[in-house]
Amino acid sequence: MTSQEIRQQFLDFFASKQHKIVSGSPVVPYDDPTLLFSNAGMNQFKDVFLATGKRDYTRAADTQKCIRVSGKHNDLEEVGIDTYHHTFFEMLGNWSFGDYYKKEAIQWAWELLTEVWKLPKERLFATVYRTDDEALEMWKTVTDINPSHILKFDEKDNFGEMGETGPCGPCSEIHINLSDDYDDPSLVNAGSPLCIEIWNLVFIQFNRDENGVLHDLPAKHVDTGMGFERLVAVIQGKMSNYDTDVFMPIIKKIEEISGANYAAETDIIPIRVIADHIRTLSFAITDGAVPSNEGRGYVLRRILRRAARYGRKINLNNPFLYQLVDTLVEQMGSQFPEIVENKEFVKKIIRSEEESFNKTLDRGIHHFEEIAGHLKKAGIKEIPGADAFKLYDTYGFPVDLTRIIAAEQGFSVDEAGFEKNMTEQRERAREATKSKIGIVNIIAGGIDDFETIDNNSTTFTGYESLSETATITGIKRDGSGELIILDKTPFYVEAGGQIDDLGIIRIGENKLVVDDVLKNEGKVIHVVDNGMGLLVDTGMEVIAEVDSKRRWDIMRNHSATHFMHGALRKVLGTHVQQAGSYVGPDRLRFDFSHFGKVTKEELAEIELIVNSQLRENIPLTHHRNVPIEKAKSMGALMFLVINMAI
Repeated sequence: MTSQEIRQQFLDFFASKQHKIVSGSPVVPYDDPTLLFSNAGMNQFKDVFLATGKRDYTRAADTQKCIRVSGKHNDLEEVGIDTYHHTFFEMLGNWSFGDYYKKEAIQWAWELLTEVWKLPKERLFATVYRTDDEALEMWKTVTDINPSHILKFDEKDNFGEMGETGPCGPCSEIHINLSDDYDDPSLVNAGSPLCIEIWNLVFIQFNRDENGVLHDLPAKHVDTGMGFERLVAVIQGKMSNYDTDVFMPIIKKIEEISGANYAAETDIIPIRVIADHIRTLSFAITDGAVPSNEGRGYVLRRILRRAARYGRKINLNNPFLYQLVDTLVEQMGSQFPEIVENKEFVKKIIRSEEESFNKTLDRGIHHFEEIAGHLKKAGIKEIPGADAFKLYDTYGFPVDLTRIIAAEQGFSVDEAGFEKNMTEQRERAREATKSKIGIVNIIAGGIDDFETIDNNSTTFTGYESLSETATITGIKRDGSGELIILDKTPFYVEAGGQIDDLGIIRIGENKLVVDDVLKNEGKVIHVVDNGMGLLVDTGMEVIAEVDSKRRWDIMRNHSATHFMHGALRKVLGTHVQQAGSYVGPDRLRFDFSHFGKVTKEELAEIELIVNSQLRENIPLTHHRNVPIEKAKSMGALMFLVINMAI
């Protein structure tokens, strides 16, 4: 039975149980700031479990693309070494949203495994949470599993949760014992490749808050997840996921382009790592992520470099990963058509990144050999942290690669020393990039130091008018200057790359120049120059006026960033995402992610598109406070930027 047939049988089975077959979500979850990548099928239904959203169905099933390379779910170091961990995998799942519960979930899982796929019942074990006697009883009454094969475990193994907070509940796992002694319960949850978990039935009934407290959800749900690659290995009678038709086409392609032999002891781990990593890279890039220096982009860069490094172990010294994309698309494109549509784009990004890294790798290896040579002469077997940091900081050589190469030559790495150097660098960077807001906050000393007459937030009126009659609700004196809080203000405080407004505050016939504005605890603080010594006090009525010419110049540059974003995505590709900006009255800067240098021809085309749109002089239309779903339907683009140290 092929992997495609197995996947389809799963979906057909649950369709026969009145489940709606839905599409899995993208592996890049831009709508969920708690996740770097989608790591479970339940991700797209989180709002349903929390009762903040709903669907027009109460039963669903799908296959979900998952990546687990960070945080609690991090399988990176096991990949290639064992036979069943992957950075990218499919998770087959079925859900009940306040519909059926433990009885049906257990009964149907047993039916599919033993009656449809004919797995040997005597080899199957079920585990339940230590206090979940209800699930234990269901296993005894609605299946014919050997009662001695039902085992209890603690939170580590039998309590399902998507993260530190959110929907969670007790779970029941199904394991298969592939050893000769298939009646031995000691192998369950022991990390043995001879007894592996193939299906996890999670009974969602709680929401864990930020303090770790469990709260009952309004309704009880079922969330199941079955590792597709593990399942295929079991059904196809293979002791390794890599030996199934899920991986073998890619493995054969690697053998073809490298001359390596998957059966050779020295080649098996590099080939497995490469076969795994090309799947992660291809699907992540297809869904909108690109290698970069931060967040999920850095994770992808690390994975690509890890694969490239292993490639050198089997004589693949030139870019090669991009050559595997065609094989992957041929194999999985029928189920995931998005990788067919984006094939050439994925190949282009991977090849560009490989070419860049090869230069980095060559430089890093050269300097590593120099360091290692000196240490060998001195009889030292540890790479100093300062040297590991220099390889990283000066030559762009990732520390995990330093660790791998060091181990190959009998060295360890001073991890503590490396981290000390990293911490010192971060501190230097913080000192060098202190923002004006940080400086003003030091001057302001916090809201508690102000004389105030109320505790309300400042109302921003600057979208409607650039002049506003307002009341001083807070004040702090600092030498010749004043820090003034108003109940209303037209002054825009720097956000989203757009800089602060400047202007004046009129008190009768006199005026104070506003040099800066900042926001603290919802209140807008106006930093003014009061060299004239005017009387300023709480309760006074003033007129706050924004420098209108300056604001209009800023607004024009702000609009230009949106035109530029659209043109960049049209010319370079839809992977382009705004990663930062500066919007001032004199100029704008637009930061974006791209895998290569923008050519002169591309730059000219982008400029032509932007200028053409500007000449159309489209009337300005404002849409503020629009619900997020409506904004998306109107064509709004929104991207989540996550900074994460890996």
